[in-house]
Amino acid sequence: MAISARDLFLAVAQTVSTMPLHAPYRLAVDIGGTFTDIAIADGDGVIRATAKTPTTPADPTEGAITGTGIVLDQLGIGIGAIGAFVHGTTLATNALIERRGAVVAGITTEGFRDILEIAYERRYSQYDIMIDKPDLIVPRSRCFTVAERMTVHGDCLTPLDETAIDGLMAELDACGAQAVAICLLHAYANPAHERRLRDLMVARRPGLFVSLSSDVSPEAREFERLCTTVANAYIQPLMATYLARFAQTFAAQGLRCPILMMTSGGGMTTIETAQRLPIRLVESGPSGGAVLAARVAERCGLERVLSFDIGGTTAKLCLIDDYTPQTSRNFEIARAARFIKGSGMPVRIPVVEMIEIGAGGGSIASVDTLGRLAVGPRSAGSEPGPAAFGRGGQDATVTDADVTLGYIDPDRFAEGRLWIDADAAKGALTRAIGEVLGVSAPQAARGVSQIVDESMASAGRMHAVESGKDLGGRTMIAFGGNGPLHATRVARRAGIGRILIPRDPGVGSAVGFLDAPVSFELVRSRYTRLDTLDLVPLNALLDAMEADATKVVRSGAPEGALIVQRTAFMRYHGQGHEIEITLPNRALTEQDKAALQDAFEHAYGAQFSRPVPGMSIEILNWSVLVSTRPKPVAGPEPPCISRSIQPGERRRIRCDVTGEPVDAGVFFRADLRPGDHVSGPALIVEPQTTTLVSADFGLSVDGYRNLVLTRREGHA
Repeated sequence: MAISARDLFLAVAQTVSTMPLHAPYRLAVDIGGTFTDIAIADGDGVIRATAKTPTTPADPTEGAITGTGIVLDQLGIGIGAIGAFVHGTTLATNALIERRGAVVAGITTEGFRDILEIAYERRYSQYDIMIDKPDLIVPRSRCFTVAERMTVHGDCLTPLDETAIDGLMAELDACGAQAVAICLLHAYANPAHERRLRDLMVARRPGLFVSLSSDVSPEAREFERLCTTVANAYIQPLMATYLARFAQTFAAQGLRCPILMMTSGGGMTTIETAQRLPIRLVESGPSGGAVLAARVAERCGLERVLSFDIGGTTAKLCLIDDYTPQTSRNFEIARAARFIKGSGMPVRIPVVEMIEIGAGGGSIASVDTLGRLAVGPRSAGSEPGPAAFGRGGQDATVTDADVTLGYIDPDRFAEGRLWIDADAAKGALTRAIGEVLGVSAPQAARGVSQIVDESMASAGRMHAVESGKDLGGRTMIAFGGNGPLHATRVARRAGIGRILIPRDPGVGSAVGFLDAPVSFELVRSRYTRLDTLDLVPLNALLDAMEADATKVVRSGAPEGALIVQRTAFMRYHGQGHEIEITLPNRALTEQDKAALQDAFEHAYGAQFSRPVPGMSIEILNWSVLVSTRPKPVAGPEPPCISRSIQPGERRRIRCDVTGEPVDAGVFFRADLRPGDHVSGPALIVEPQTTTLVSADFGLSVDGYRNLVLTRREGHA
């Protein structure tokens, strides 16, 4: 007999959290759109084995099981030796982008049926007469209302009309709703009506998934709050089923520890919390890469870096200052216009802020009707994948270009577990580009490379400008299956002269999972002016938020010290957006008001050149983040004698600077030691990826065995 998604959800919620933490090894599984990355570390945090296997879209768990088996076999241990398991996946993101979620109905307060239709009351592109409106998932025909009303302070103005529930359920049945998003007016201030409505509905339809705005996004701003709740409801049945089966499959293999999920904010949470709030899994994989880059930056004393992660489907770039990734509480999903704010579905969740573009190894290259060469955002994925994979793919991709340029050794790709057909790669480039533009396969490959590299460099520059920062003087930390291969080419175009490739870069996000803290952040809206701040109820609110967040963290990390960070979202009276100001981790006193004003005016002046004198300050939202403490940063190895290394073999490649054929030295990363130097052009080969050292770069190995690539003066 088939088991329902909700039954699976309840079964895991009751059993997974009771599994004991008992063994020394820690396992990370990152399921991407093209590859599934696996990393396993010992009790000291040292990565002992890694693997990269093709993602299995029909059932992503299959690829995870295969990759896990590979790393366990490398160490000669069984799955029972795993004491901690961290998982990240693109499934939630892809389901939202590809619109593969449940049929969702929305319920709002009577009189507010058209929140989604009204949205921001503006067009994201004012003069585009053919504008595509964002798809907000729930059409007006599935928007329903119920009589009730809370005030902005949480007082009951109109009681919930419980006599209307049966009629409401009939409307839900008629529209075929599989999940419901409830977003009642001012429920962030008092969730009583939302919770009562949910209880009444679930009592009548036990299999119905219900998402409450007071749980998902308890903040002011009705449109964003409803959108976030709708997105959570849309993917909850899919993610609850997937996560439950994932946990049960690994438990059947002998796993006896909890599975923790990587979140969009760069922390970990329990699988049952992820099933309840799957919207927090959006961007879970890329956030692991940002965690890795931040830890590497801290270890090496790099205060300003650019995290550069290229996988098989997308490229992700993130600015990291003072060892902390840039974060945000605003995120847009599936933009109708890729780089225009307001053209997507807004959600308000804690997220590592990065720019993501469709430029990965599987990105498809083509020639448009005007004879222009274009790359992405469509991807060949893992099935069939690039033509070079020999799985029936016919489209020319970035990976096919890299194979044709000689940067990828067919015999050593993916540790020899994935066969590379160089002739198929050339054939695809010839058909898709060469015959159309009248160029050779190598020329077509170089054109693909230049376009995709310039796209990534442009995205990085734009992201920096939008953040009020620049890329000059930053070190690029490159990882992912294709990051080290494209790092020098992108850095040159972005004006970056120094690149760092950490250890195990091919599975960088999975390695980042193992460094992430168990954490949970809560945000609550409670409007007040700073000069009239009532401290007694505010301190009670912050204490309650800390207790709730701690409870979630302790379910995934029963022991160990915790870090608590409290934040106020402050603005001048009448402004529309806030600045985050850190609060002391204790009860606030009257003396703190002046300190908060000074902190806000300093932050405002740093962002907008000067504060505004005489303006009153107001606070809209409050947040509490509770997390486990990060592991101590290990020191470097003792310095070795500096030596210039000569290659044991050479490979014919196309120089990415001149475009001419040249001989590049081939080195195995496992043979390089701290103090070693290599001159470009060269290829550094290791499991899961290859680093291209361009002709205008030199490479050295630091005390942490990172590869440090530096642009040499005098090269064009």
